[in-house]
Amino acid sequence: MLNNKPRDILIVGAGIAGLLAATDLQAAGFQPLIVDKGRGVGGRLATRRIGAASFDHGAQFITARTPRFAALLQSWRNQGLLTEWYRSPEDEHIRWRGVPTITALPKYLSQGLAVHLERKLIALQPENSAWRAHFEHGESISARAVLLTAPVPQSLAVLETGQVTLAPSIHTALQAIEYEPCLAVMAVLKGQSNLAAPGFVRPTDGNIAWLADNYIKGVSAVPAITLHATPAFSRAHWDDDRQETGKKLLQEATAWLGSEVAEFQVHGWRYARPINNDFPPALIVSQKPMLLLAGDAFGGARVEGAALSGWAAAELLGQHLTR
Repeated sequence: MLNNKPRDILIVGAGIAGLLAATDLQAAGFQPLIVDKGRGVGGRLATRRIGAASFDHGAQFITARTPRFAALLQSWRNQGLLTEWYRSPEDEHIRWRGVPTITALPKYLSQGLAVHLERKLIALQPENSAWRAHFEHGESISARAVLLTAPVPQSLAVLETGQVTLAPSIHTALQAIEYEPCLAVMAVLKGQSNLAAPGFVRPTDGNIAWLADNYIKGVSAVPAITLHATPAFSRAHWDDDRQETGKKLLQEATAWLGSEVAEFQVHGWRYARPINNDFPPALIVSQKPMLLLAGDAFGGARVEGAALSGWAAAELLGQHLTR
């Protein structure tokens, strides 16, 4: 059960943005509380197991383009949480992978933070000089400030349920944010795939955005392929039977698989990638009481973008609460 005592800061979402924001805020002396509707931390830094096979089935790698994020990745590498997967000839950026899998990173970040999982926020309402957050199953807490890092449509739904009125220009702009959906197939193979090292390919046409061999990559003990469908295919087949859709994609991938599929699962990422971003890294939507939105829709679609957004939100929250 959630403790009903008032909180400094409530952070909704245990992805990279929320975890890094909480880390900075806690280091500054605040006591942030993170809640997430999922069963684990990390958001799209996600790993799934099928028998002996392991799949990074969301984000496949992390790159760095800014000094602070590059320094963070280096510290993770020094701690054995990251290793180089490959360097792309297109841009020469190192593609870093998690050790043993991508979820090692959010699990590490969550250590020492107050994180409550399987807590779905259903409404947010102003209450005096604070926010009252209402969750499924009747729980509620009060917080001086709130940071929403979930996909924007989910955050807007929470505010609408709580009858929170945003400035018309902000509300219109947030409603215009679009996301690409993604159907992800995780297939255990009976033998080696046909993918060459480093175990990653982007087809130039068709319905497959990319394939990754988790065995060659070094995250699975047995041959295991992650396949992401294109946004167009994912959107067109989102409501179709997932097993049938998975079979279609695996059939198209036959030449790369090179081996019979032992079993497979399909996961749908409804908000896989924001495709329009005209916002600052963190957006203040209410000053009294303080409410911010952050995440990859604000900082940028890569993992680094979500991280930069979380840091920006923490700085704004720290300044506001200190005043």
